[in-house]
Amino acid sequence: MRILICEDSVLLREGLVRLLEDSGHVVVAALADTETLTEAVQTTDPELCILDVRLPPTFTDEGIRAALSLRRTHPQLPLLVLSQYVEERYASDLIAAQVGSAQGGSAQGGPLGYLLKDRVADVAEFVASVERIAEGATVLDPEVVAQLLTRRNRDDRMLQLTERERTVLALIAEGKSNQAIAGLLFLSEASVEKNITSIFQKLGLEPDESGNRRVLAALAHIENSGGPSGSSSQTGAER
Repeated sequence: MRILICEDSVLLREGLVRLLEDSGHVVVAALADTETLTEAVQTTDPELCILDVRLPPTFTDEGIRAALSLRRTHPQLPLLVLSQYVEERYASDLIAAQVGSAQGGSAQGGPLGYLLKDRVADVAEFVASVERIAEGATVLDPEVVAQLLTRRNRDDRMLQLTERERTVLALIAEGKSNQAIAGLLFLSEASVEKNITSIFQKLGLEPDESGNRRVLAALAHIENSGGPSGSSSQTGAER
């Protein structure tokens, strides 16, 4: 797979290059900032882009803005965003843009990943996540999922979910297959399917065959649905 990396930390950037190339992939560009990102994407034609959230010159949201720009110019390009901390607002921006495209009648955006940088330390799991995203999965860090779910804890629809259903929903959002969820929770696949059906019924969402669409729709619904916007709990996320 052809991968473009945009990461300002030399150590992490070179580490990503090494581990991805050792896993059989080709890094077509490794950039320290977004200044030449658009041109690099056009000239190297990557199959997946990995971007840090905070990049020069301000180290605030350059990476997210670059990802949103790439989503507009290259809507089917798989994107993986890496963050040092759980930055709920940025994850929400990406998810909202992804689902908004689909709900607006245009083709759904390409696969999306949002992971904490700590996950890179588990090389096998990180590479597996990269490959799942490239194959079409949506992969969200468990910490990000937990905070998005907690943020709308007051939503009556979320309160309808059982603890088991909340666990299943979080695992779906992490990119886990039904078979993997069944193994982790010691359930049958039929039981997992039953939980998923119940989740979407309670959230007022129509289940479909696309793992991307159902995960993004569920998280966007939780994120944007009607709980009081000023009263949701923070649990330490940056706003």
